[in-house]
Amino acid sequence: MVDPRMMTEPVTPDWTRQPSPARWLAGELRDHLWPWSRQGMQRRGASRLVQLFGFAFAVIVSACWVLAVRGELGPHGVIAWWTGWSAFEVALRLQAKPYVKEGPWWERRYRRASPMDMVCYVGFKNLLLGAALFFALKSQGFLGAA
Repeated sequence: MVDPRMMTEPVTPDWTRQPSPARWLAGELRDHLWPWSRQGMQRRGASRLVQLFGFAFAVIVSACWVLAVRGELGPHGVIAWWTGWSAFEVALRLQAKPYVKEGPWWERRYRRASPMDMVCYVGFKNLLLGAALFFALKSQGFLGAA
């Protein structure tokens, strides 16, 4: 059982302390698009095998995008592996980056995430990213008929 007090515990990721707006924006983008964190994985004691599996899974997901662009993977395949990646990313982020933004997106307040917080964050983020990539591929004729 998760202690409810931990869900309100403030967290300050290192990159949020950047005084430069460009560095802050780069950190923000990296935080959303790259689920790994060396400090987070070491702090949680993740084994090298877990880290290696995660990296291998990311390579496979990237290969699936290449197959989709080449027209060798249909819409159902894209949706299936994107859902699998999302489930994996939830577990990964709970280990590596166990925080979510608190309040409006333009503020720099974060708090420790519960498993449901992370499911909602990753699900919504990947829904937006996946839909954008899916429609971009579909509009260019890279994905076949459903």
